[in-house]
Amino acid sequence: MNLPNSLTILRIFFVPLLVAALVQENIGFRLGTIQITNEWLALAIFLSAAATDLLDGYLARRWKQVTTIGTLLDPIADKLLISAALISLVQVRMLPGWMAILIIGREFAVSGLRSIAAVEGYTIKASDLGKTKMFSQVVAISFALVSVRHPGLLATAKILMWVVIFFALLSAVSYFRKFWHKVDERIKQRGRHELLMLERKRQKALRRELRQSLSSKRTEGLGAETVWKPPEVN
Repeated sequence: MNLPNSLTILRIFFVPLLVAALVQENIGFRLGTIQITNEWLALAIFLSAAATDLLDGYLARRWKQVTTIGTLLDPIADKLLISAALISLVQVRMLPGWMAILIIGREFAVSGLRSIAAVEGYTIKASDLGKTKMFSQVVAISFALVSVRHPGLLATAKILMWVVIFFALLSAVSYFRKFWHKVDERIKQRGRHELLMLERKRQKALRRELRQSLSSKRTEGLGAETVWKPPEVN
């Protein structure tokens, strides 16, 4: 357990706090002369969790502390955070349900592709489109959270959600292309390997038949020499 992994786990614990802060309408407190309402609290929790996403990856690479558990937990924590925020926004009627389903479904589809690729022995790395999609998600969800009490920002939030859907679909197509390219290469390699094995088996069978043929001819020659006797000379 190192600091990057601790930040990843902390991001998972932020998820129920985000849902509670956004769904419950009576959450709020005063900070000096400033009244902190639930949407601002939800925004602070969401941005803090998103910051841990940037920080844990940076620290893991800088300190060379990339671990298996971190590699597995990081995308799970990201998807939990984004899915919880989107579903909560649907609950408070700030986001159409079909948008949330489309974005979350894309996350499950890409995760499935990565799992299949991992089983096959290769890795599909995150693309620049995927990173742009994540950044656009953070910005769009932030505007949607604030628009809970400030309806004037709702139109901007919906436009940003359309941008999220665009990058989500575009990056999904990119992941599918990489996946099918890898699968096609793997199938071709497997086909070449099978053809090579069949050719080797055929060559072995031919050599075996040739040895058997030479052995049988040699045996027949020795048998003929044994049967044949030269005539006696008186």
